[in-house]
Amino acid sequence: MKFAFKFSNLLGTVYRKGDLVFTKDGNSVISPVGNKITIYDLKNNKSKTLCIESSFNFEHLALSPNNSTLVAINEKGDASLVSMISQTVIHTHRFNRPVNFVTFTPDGLHLIVAKENTVFVFKAPGLYNGEYVQFHLARVYENTAEEAVHLTISDDSNIIAVGYRDGSVRLHGIKKFKNFFIYSFSSHSDSIKCLAFEVKSLDLISVSRDGTLCIWESNIEPSDLVPFTNQPPPQKKKKKKSKSFGGDQEESEDEVDLTSGEMRDEMVEPESNEAPDIPEDSSYEKLNYKRLGRHFLSDLNSDKHARVSCASYHQTGKVLVVGFSNGSFYLLEMPDVNLIHSLSISESEITAVSFNVTGDWLALGCSDRGQLLVWEWQSETYVLKQQGHSNAVSSVAYSHDGQFIASGGEDGKVKLWNVHTGFCFVTFSEHDSPVSAVHFSNTRKFVLSASVDGTVRAFDLTRYRNFRTFTTPRPVQLNCLALDSTSEFVAAGGQDVFEIYIWSMKLGRLLEVLSGHEGPVSCIEFSPVLSSTGMVSVSWDKTIKLWNAVETSTQHETIHLTSDALCVAYKPDGTEIVVSTLDGQLLMFNVESAAQVGSIEARRDLDTGRLDTDLVTREQTLKAKAVSTLCYSADGSCILAAGQSKHICIYSSREGILLKKFTVTQNKSLDGINDFINRRKMTEFGNIALVETRESREGGNVHLKLPGVRSGDMAARVLKPEVRVLCVKFSPTGQAWVAATSEGVHIYSLDPGHVFDPFLLDISITPQSVKEALAEQDYAKALMMSLKLNEQGLIIHVLESVRTRDIALTVRSLAEVYQEKLLKVIAAMLEVSKHIEFYVTWAVELLSQLRSPSQTTLVHLQRNLNKKYGDLAKICDFNIYTLQLISRLGPLRIKPKVEKMETNSSDEEQDSEDEEDAEIRVLEEQEV
Repeated sequence: MKFAFKFSNLLGTVYRKGDLVFTKDGNSVISPVGNKITIYDLKNNKSKTLCIESSFNFEHLALSPNNSTLVAINEKGDASLVSMISQTVIHTHRFNRPVNFVTFTPDGLHLIVAKENTVFVFKAPGLYNGEYVQFHLARVYENTAEEAVHLTISDDSNIIAVGYRDGSVRLHGIKKFKNFFIYSFSSHSDSIKCLAFEVKSLDLISVSRDGTLCIWESNIEPSDLVPFTNQPPPQKKKKKKSKSFGGDQEESEDEVDLTSGEMRDEMVEPESNEAPDIPEDSSYEKLNYKRLGRHFLSDLNSDKHARVSCASYHQTGKVLVVGFSNGSFYLLEMPDVNLIHSLSISESEITAVSFNVTGDWLALGCSDRGQLLVWEWQSETYVLKQQGHSNAVSSVAYSHDGQFIASGGEDGKVKLWNVHTGFCFVTFSEHDSPVSAVHFSNTRKFVLSASVDGTVRAFDLTRYRNFRTFTTPRPVQLNCLALDSTSEFVAAGGQDVFEIYIWSMKLGRLLEVLSGHEGPVSCIEFSPVLSSTGMVSVSWDKTIKLWNAVETSTQHETIHLTSDALCVAYKPDGTEIVVSTLDGQLLMFNVESAAQVGSIEARRDLDTGRLDTDLVTREQTLKAKAVSTLCYSADGSCILAAGQSKHICIYSSREGILLKKFTVTQNKSLDGINDFINRRKMTEFGNIALVETRESREGGNVHLKLPGVRSGDMAARVLKPEVRVLCVKFSPTGQAWVAATSEGVHIYSLDPGHVFDPFLLDISITPQSVKEALAEQDYAKALMMSLKLNEQGLIIHVLESVRTRDIALTVRSLAEVYQEKLLKVIAAMLEVSKHIEFYVTWAVELLSQLRSPSQTTLVHLQRNLNKKYGDLAKICDFNIYTLQLISRLGPLRIKPKVEKMETNSSDEEQDSEDEEDAEIRVLEEQEV
């Protein structure tokens, strides 16, 4: 078992807050998800979360015009310069204050950042200007005491329009012009939400928070702006005489003023309200604006209390979209302000809106619901419609082949996710209360979910409907769920009623009620052995009970513990169980003898942080921590354990030692990340983080949650969620594992290409010797040596060099241990290779020779074959439907020609005779 697991994707959360940015080709949208960034490929229907992480949640994004550089700024003002080619962070810059807006100029030469009442102009690194100094400051504009909240740039990248919180708008020039220096106007009484220039013009559109839309007309065009070089008048050359062999010669020297000319423009100069050093030239027409119209967009909305939360303008299409705080948005045709379309996507505020390059697609983000939409407004269809769990994800489960993941949330929803695409393809919302557990059937025909509303529901994976509901004789809060290996019996344990209920999946009725626990049933598990009805249950009454659930339901064996039991997991072979207790111990027991065979001290490995509300030290808090979720690996050699901490641990089940520890997140926007509380926050009244802060303009947002409240809407208060891992599961293929955390569902996968792990390696085995054996057509020897080196590229090279007729003989020449390793490589190659039939031939020959192949390898092979089958089925269906369409259109195209021939028969006959005579003459000439 190798432990080179890397973060690969993030599910369960599609959007948190911040800007939405389209790539320049318009086929992908970039979304900030907490302290990570996810790219949704709308053309290939895939999502990928970048392996970069910030210390706080990202809020603002800006993409360079050539798609090579992304600037991401978090809520504390830390900017990360991300290379979209290598998808890594190149440089980090701290603004030390929250940033309100960031964007690139259309020419890509500058990066504009608005922070508080200051606007910074940086030189953008890249090929446009040939400079690669990160965040090289070129200009600073600081003109008012109000906060700059929005800005836009003209098409020629010369004029910046900045909108402020008081509703005023100021225009600045990146360069100095003779007929323009600073221009300001105000016609709004609230904060500016959108500013936009027209195409190749200085005409401006402004939208404020109260719904006021103003259209401004400029008296000059961008070409009328005269740049001011700020050069002094030319000076006369000084001449001096020098003696030489040829006599006296005159030499000229040019006096160079380093502070004049273009050098002065490159210096950082803060602008002010005072007149410039060089007065404007009166011979040129000065820039001036005239208001053409003023419209009130709030009249379009039925809710008069709704405010404009975001807006965006597409210059080429002249379409303005305005999003409101009540979840509705409006498309307007400019400059006549004609309503094109209106739609309400939710009851929550729309926090971000953006057009793609062509203006056909519109991306909308809703922070409260975690919703992301890409809408094609012309056809009124959804290109992308994704929504994560609005609350924490409480449980996850893998399907039997590892292709799908089911997640249950505290919002009462069950979502199914495709592992390859990262998209949610179905959502079940039949539960009325938080979902406590989910489970896939071994046949992959249905998925089960248990909820604290007292029901267990079965959902069909073919028609996507709730086809069966299991209930209890009296209302019970169900907090655990189990399904036997044959998918015939369903069991659930109660939290307030200390009983276990067993239903028949086929009959849909209650079979047994198991009593015996004296505390809440925390976890139950069926034996993974086929045709076995053995079951284990643990409870807060400090006992483990082993049941034969169907044959002798009332008889059970009890194992007493020293502390409350929190969770239990079966080993894949069914011979052993592991139990987590409240005192931080992991105890292993043999199922047959009920004897303890091992123990692990896991409390110190959690290494939890300190909460802002903690009144005790970190060492004392650690004593109360324990593992709340665990599972065995696919081969049973390791145990994956986690709890109320940011760490996930992998233990060896045989030696009982810690093998590797993973840190789920470093996001300080969550509580419990820091090991120590900053002493600057400690006052005589306690921790300043617990002091309520209200914004008078917004009506009083409170940053402190109610005492004792850990889930729900927190009484509409701003909360800082606590970092914790609620559920962990290993993939049946053994190549990945998943964790349900406070930030969503994290997938960690194994990348064997980056791990050098030789197998029975000899000093004589080298890549050169493998190629020599391959040149001699000794395929079995070359394949065996490449498997010993265990280099993926070399193994694939040898495999694809073997002729198809020699595959059977090569497989028979390999030992069984090499056949097993080769089957793993074949299973992995079926996922990415185009030579499907070639590798399927290898797989058939290997399966015919292997006596007992590994179950994880077979599951991996089945998953990739199903994926290829699904991809080919789509292509075949498309080809079939295309051929049917062509066959039907054929007679329709021939029929008009036949009618035309009948009407013009005489003329066509004459033309045809002339054509035949011409062809005969041509043939005769060729023969001659």
